[in-house]
Amino acid sequence: MTDVPEEYLPIGDHGLIGDLRTAALVGLDGRIDWFCAPRFDSPSVFGALLDAGKGGAWEMAPRCEHAEHQQFYFPDTNILITRFLTEDGMIEVQDFMPVLKERDPDHRQRLVRRVVGVRGTMRVRTRVAPRLNYARDPHRLELLPGGARFTGPALTLSLRSTVDLAADGGDATGEFEISEGRTELFVLEATPGGAPADAPAGGDLDGDLDGADSERLFDATAAFWRRWLAGSSYTGRWRETVHRSALTLKLLTHEPTGAVVAAPTLGLPEHLGGERNWDYRYVWIRDAAFSLYALLRLGFTAEAEAFVDWLARCLRRAGDGAKGPLRVMYSIDGDADLPEEELGHLEGYRGSRPVRIGNGATGQLQLDVYGELVDSVYLFDKHGTGISHETWSDLSAVLGWLLDHWDQPDEGVWETRAGRQDHTYSRLMCWVAVERMVRVARRRGLPADLTRWTSVRDRIYRQIMERGWDAERGTFVQRLAPDDGAAPAPVLDASLLLMPMVKFLAPHDPRFLGTLAAIGAELVTDSLVFRYDPAMSPDGLAGAEGTFSICSFWWAEALARAGRVEEGRVALEKTFTYANHLGLYAEQIGPTGDQLGNFPQAFTHLALISAAVNLDRTLG
Repeated sequence: MTDVPEEYLPIGDHGLIGDLRTAALVGLDGRIDWFCAPRFDSPSVFGALLDAGKGGAWEMAPRCEHAEHQQFYFPDTNILITRFLTEDGMIEVQDFMPVLKERDPDHRQRLVRRVVGVRGTMRVRTRVAPRLNYARDPHRLELLPGGARFTGPALTLSLRSTVDLAADGGDATGEFEISEGRTELFVLEATPGGAPADAPAGGDLDGDLDGADSERLFDATAAFWRRWLAGSSYTGRWRETVHRSALTLKLLTHEPTGAVVAAPTLGLPEHLGGERNWDYRYVWIRDAAFSLYALLRLGFTAEAEAFVDWLARCLRRAGDGAKGPLRVMYSIDGDADLPEEELGHLEGYRGSRPVRIGNGATGQLQLDVYGELVDSVYLFDKHGTGISHETWSDLSAVLGWLLDHWDQPDEGVWETRAGRQDHTYSRLMCWVAVERMVRVARRRGLPADLTRWTSVRDRIYRQIMERGWDAERGTFVQRLAPDDGAAPAPVLDASLLLMPMVKFLAPHDPRFLGTLAAIGAELVTDSLVFRYDPAMSPDGLAGAEGTFSICSFWWAEALARAGRVEEGRVALEKTFTYANHLGLYAEQIGPTGDQLGNFPQAFTHLALISAAVNLDRTLG
């Protein structure tokens, strides 16, 4: 564990719980320091992760100077258990958000905390300190029989408790002694809408709270997650690791719409104290498309179908113009307008400012998303239930725009803010978009202008081979050479590890082997991989960053595909060691193994699944 100020846990010292609508982070110290309600992209209720003083949290911990703590998931579920151990006793805090059945029309959003006495006796304190709307809205606290109510302008939180609570300003506090065999219960329910300021206080909370009810919710939620996971077709060497990644991807799915968010958090820094702090609670076409691929590989076709339905709705709303019919990212509802705003009143995680909500990258041109989108639909059409006539028509219209606009600079896969460039990876994914549409049309006999499509596909291929290849260094590079015949800039990019994975090159092609060797020499440190070198390719942002976890899994898979199977297996096993204590990954890994960036990140977990599945297949 890294030494950090006491009020900020390391990013990796957290577990994730959720109800397929939103999620919460629970620290090893028993504190919930991140929770947005009622959706992933709603304003925060608890946000101490981004400001320990102002953000708000729900504390639950022994009242003693020192306690050892452990954390694990109840097997094959997303129920998180945090254990506190002292000489006098041991307790478990069991945290979960009930999910009782698929697409439950009667779903209620509840955050359940069960404190269970395991051994001896322990005194426990709790403080429920919401700070609504990113700590910008006031709230009124009412202590009621059986709990408390927090009412803000746009959200009401009802807390039911078996413990007597007291008011401390706007916070509800409690202290209780728990002995072996006893359980105390807390249930927080979020309801959109707040009472007007002059609304009468008082009232009661709905229903009694008892052990039988919480036991039923625990058992039903455990059964839901185990029933879902039983649909996995993966039986390989790394079953537990792969299944934890699958459960994490499922947690990042917004079930009512089928959207898959990139991460449940915002503002967690890629470099401590730096400015690389972004809001990831949205649907990146790239991330979601790769997630669909990973879920399909494990046999979860229902999630893939739900995402394709979400995607089809976005396609029908697609516009045109200079930025094209697709945006880089969308809200959960498919809205592409996500204005970026800085929350200047929050200090940021360990002083990492600014804290941003929204994301300005939605206005960027990133041509690679077309390839990632079409490739995911191609895989769904091949391995899922197939695409509809309307979806094919929409995709054909999108492709029509791409055929006219593929040969232009863009901001690229890494969303740089230093101006547009002719990125080799963007061209690669444009090739994928056209090539996959050709495949679907031929396999299904669907209407298509194959003469034009194949002609453009081949032009893109030749451009990458001629201008993306650095003959002197024997490697593909990040940006295309100018079309005047000058040499390309000698900048490597880990995204080019995907060339054989998207079937652009054979994995044993000498050009790819040269690229693999160059990336290994310049961007790889042990098993960890930097996406590029900002010193050689300025990205418009100050500060350094860690290694990119998704690139590390790409590296392991690329080694195996290129015939360096034992090296690939060792790289994969090493990268597994950088997960946190629960098997979760942030976006990046720092030089001392710290998790950096938003956490956990879907992109990383889907790459883990892909690498593990392909290594298994190679090893036999």
